[in-house]
Amino acid sequence: MSFPSQRLLAAFAASLGLSSPFAALAAPHDVDVGTPLPRYDLLKPGAHHYLRFLRVPATGASQPIDIWMREVRFEDRDGKRQLHVVQRWDAVLPAPSVRTFDSWFEAGTFRPLTHERVLDKDGKRSVEGFAFAPDRITGLPGLADNTQKDLAVHSPEPTYNFETDIELLQALPLADGYVARINFYHPGGKAAPQRYTFRVTGSASIAGPAGPVDCWVLETDYNQPGAASTFWFAKGSQLMVRQESPMPDGRVMVKTLVD
Repeated sequence: MSFPSQRLLAAFAASLGLSSPFAALAAPHDVDVGTPLPRYDLLKPGAHHYLRFLRVPATGASQPIDIWMREVRFEDRDGKRQLHVVQRWDAVLPAPSVRTFDSWFEAGTFRPLTHERVLDKDGKRSVEGFAFAPDRITGLPGLADNTQKDLAVHSPEPTYNFETDIELLQALPLADGYVARINFYHPGGKAAPQRYTFRVTGSASIAGPAGPVDCWVLETDYNQPGAASTFWFAKGSQLMVRQESPMPDGRVMVKTLVD
């Protein structure tokens, strides 16, 4: 490519807010359920904690929401080695509560198998359970007190579990200009399974629990143009260090790694 062409391409990329001119030309890569993930080996056993809070740009105030724990395990179930992701959310806003998620996946591919969600709030417990199949998501049979037992959502293609997106994104080949299209479904949610686009827009160094972290910067608008969420994934481990998402009322939801 000649120097004038490179300069024109760089100017075009800058007009799109892209750090690299080649990011403007990157073809989206469809991440299909059931195919091996290129950086699956980056998923290591262990737990990490995040602080979630709302930032109010107009005043600079911060409103704590909860401490969010995500733990990756590899365990045997039904005679097979499987990926097991466990989450716990200890909330103070809008009211004290504890939520736990229990999710199982096919090892190597991250194909979701089951997902359970329990909410303890105001002395009451709510239980939800889901089973993922290639063409549908249904209420998990045999789970006691499952409020989602009658759920049946058709999916034209196999879908990933949206409530474990952070671990899935960690296992992708993040690089400058990389664009992924991923079919996600939030278990029990109103939105049907659909493809969402995640785009690496460049690099940045941000503060981490032990000092500055060199990160890939990833963005998605969740199919809602004009409201992009931004993620920072550490280069090397590809662990998520931070996420910021704009709220309809002008506040910003922040998730930041604590340990």
